[in-house]
Amino acid sequence: MRKKLLLTLALGTLIGFLGLAPAQAAKPVKLGFVYIMSGPFATYGQFAKKGAQLAVDEINKSGGILGHPVEAFFEDSTGKPDVALRAIRKLVYQQKVDCLIGLDSSGVAKSVVPSIPQMKTPLIITHAATPDVTGNVCNRYTFRISLNLAQNVKTAALLAAQTKAKTWTTIGPDYAFGHQSWEYFQKYLAEAKPGVKFMGKDKVAFPPFKTTDFSAYITKVMQSKPDGVLVSLWGGNLINFIRQGSEMGFFNGDFEVLITLGAATEVLSALKDKMPEGLWVGSRYWFLANQSPLNQKFVKNYHDRYGEYPSYNAHGAYGAIYSYKKAAEKAGSLDKEAVIKALEGLKIELPVGTIYIRPEDHQAVTPACWGKTAADPNYPIRILKPMKIFKGEDITPAVTETGCKMK
Repeated sequence: MRKKLLLTLALGTLIGFLGLAPAQAAKPVKLGFVYIMSGPFATYGQFAKKGAQLAVDEINKSGGILGHPVEAFFEDSTGKPDVALRAIRKLVYQQKVDCLIGLDSSGVAKSVVPSIPQMKTPLIITHAATPDVTGNVCNRYTFRISLNLAQNVKTAALLAAQTKAKTWTTIGPDYAFGHQSWEYFQKYLAEAKPGVKFMGKDKVAFPPFKTTDFSAYITKVMQSKPDGVLVSLWGGNLINFIRQGSEMGFFNGDFEVLITLGAATEVLSALKDKMPEGLWVGSRYWFLANQSPLNQKFVKNYHDRYGEYPSYNAHGAYGAIYSYKKAAEKAGSLDKEAVIKALEGLKIELPVGTIYIRPEDHQAVTPACWGKTAADPNYPIRILKPMKIFKGEDITPAVTETGCKMK
């Protein structure tokens, strides 16, 4: 009797132990982020990291992705192709990430994207705008959920066509982004408003990327007496340019000024009331442009957590994670090849609005926003008033124009 009792107790203890034992922890989904995290453009990476962390925490709180918790790993590209490629390889081969997200510089993106197929890991670009990565160097592993250069510059051309300006020049960074911005602007504005004129090489300005003193370039543009100026500088370069241009009378209203990335929160936060009013500025995402419940929730949660308003880089990282999540759920798997197939043709509502990732070139068809800078006592930065929203379908070049030949 005693033996039977002991056996019963032992079995009960074992069953109880098995019943109470925690289930084996699910393998985490690992996401690797590569942004500029140091130097004069570091605010872009810092905003992106905040957006990513917000999304990761929200998703983990709601049960993860297919029941798997999400882990984020961040690396600094420093804005250099070789450093970015080393960071990507570290994330893929050491951290074993399931997906790569990020890239700020167009030059970096164009350099590293051809190497991505070797790593057989999806990359979702959220900032770098060079059309080449979803164009002539496209590949099945690389996607972009943000506006590319052609989309953003077409919006500028459509705005320029509505002004009285007949002769245009430009000031932009002396690498592919600046030169391609000017080329696309000429193409799209000539189509929208035949008869406009564009100044020659001797009257356009392309300061080197590391320029801090823009006075000579500002003088050159002002002396050419244009009717309109396209500005494609960004980040620290744009901040310095606007400060110096304000002191030199560049924004006194003698000509139209269109700044393709002037509505970046990183720029507006740095300048505050030093940002001139009445300038047309663009952005890949503007926190007040979409009144959807999803965007309002995102803006509120971001502001509650960080005490500031989300930039387009914060939105890009945030949106990339949710895009990956939806693709994984659509595939019913975390397998990289399955996720890639699910990303192709994916349609998802993000705070910016509904985007569609074209399967032919992996470029997102996404809305764009421009507006005029204006002071508002309710905000510590310049806001956009009025705003103009462009539908993605109206500004996205046809796949046949991109040069993408997907393998």
